[in-house]
Amino acid sequence: AAVSAPQEGVEPTFGPDGLIYPGTCRDQNHQQPDAALRLNMRKACDFLGGVNLGFNETGPASAGRQTIYADDLINTVGDIILSRRQMGTSYHLSVVLDDADQAISHVIRGQDLFEATKIHVLLQNLLKLPTPDYHHHALIRDENGKRLAKRDDARAIAKYRDDGVTPADIRIMLGLRPV
Repeated sequence: AAVSAPQEGVEPTFGPDGLIYPGTCRDQNHQQPDAALRLNMRKACDFLGGVNLGFNETGPASAGRQTIYADDLINTVGDIILSRRQMGTSYHLSVVLDDADQAISHVIRGQDLFEATKIHVLLQNLLKLPTPDYHHHALIRDENGKRLAKRDDARAIAKYRDDGVTPADIRIMLGLRPV
């Protein structure tokens, strides 16, 4: 009988960036033209002494001090890409460095980036950068519950107005009380 592939029968695990990297290429030659520079999450957590990290959240869904556990980073985030030759630095590394360079004390992002904040706080600690306070707000969604985002070719507010949608209708779509 054929030997089963290691992933057979195991459901893939998803983290803030999608599928958690299983480490299959971790020990391969990184001189390949398309190689990604990854942060080994287990080694990063060990480097920080396995301590729990945290950040202050003021958003409505999860207000208060948020604790980030090393085991959670290893098991639910996994290794993260810091850069690729064809794309430069990752979003995570870029925002952490930009926020520190600009001395940002409060970061406001959509709720869809809440879980990615774990990665940002880890990088801030590894690079000995300050951790700002965070506020993750609810996302604006259409009448079908799909989030409105430019990358998904969402309609602009002006288009809704052109179609006769009233300001009160838009407030309701945003989860606000009509005036």
